[in-house]
Amino acid sequence: MRIDCFISLNSPWTHLGAARIEAIAARHGAVLRVHPCDFGGTIFPASGGLPLPKRSPQRQAYRMQELRRWRDLLGRPLVLAPRHYPFDEAFAAACVIAARETAGDAAATTLAHRILKALWEEEQDPGNRATLARLAAEAGLDAPALLALAEQPRWAALRRADSEAALARGVFGAPSYVIGGEIFWGQDRLDFVDRHLGALPRG
Repeated sequence: MRIDCFISLNSPWTHLGAARIEAIAARHGAVLRVHPCDFGGTIFPASGGLPLPKRSPQRQAYRMQELRRWRDLLGRPLVLAPRHYPFDEAFAAACVIAARETAGDAAATTLAHRILKALWEEEQDPGNRATLARLAAEAGLDAPALLALAEQPRWAALRRADSEAALARGVFGAPSYVIGGEIFWGQDRLDFVDRHLGALPRG
């Protein structure tokens, strides 16, 4: 079984769901495959979504209420307005995709979730190359080799392809967990992911 995780490396919701989707996948023997997509440039324009600054004041205020609620419920030290949010995630995404394609799905997932934690819990800037290199090393990767590899333009092209594939599968927001033809949008849908995986036939 495979769970395709269409994520943004700037998304607090992706971060809040990170540990739980890893635990769910492990419990069911499923593989996590992360796709750090271009939501602002590719997915939102095609699906009707808006970047946070362009959303109505009501939606922005409600988002903050929900972040506080989920932070408290999950017991996570979430910074509600981190200094480095939003960061330009293009190069970090290239690193995650390069890790996925060369070191495997587990390595890419670990790196993506480490980047999210750095942004949302530790006030670190994943857009800074030195910071990103340290995060890659902490994720168990050869950081100098990975950052050099991520400079290649093929990863940006693959990110665009991943984003287009996400749209084709019906994805419009992050995080979206896709299992076959079933889409589960948002970390608050993880109970449904768990139930769905439990109902799939084995063997």
